[in-house]
Amino acid sequence: MKNIKGITLIALVITIVILLILAGVSIAILTGDNGILLKANKAKEETRKSSSKRKSTSSCNGKL
Repeated sequence: MKNIKGITLIALVITIVILLILAGVSIAILTGDNGILLKANKAKEETRKSSSKRKSTSSCNGKL
């Protein structure tokens, strides 16, 4: 009998299934209703609003 070394088909299938599950969870975390991308966009808008308020406040204070 030959001593064959290598990955079995079952091990390969299990690995692929685990990777697909991890990819699905990652995509859901990124793009969900309360996902990271949505939170980042909200933070960006809040930063823009606060920086525009700061600019308008500092320009008014400079004229006084």
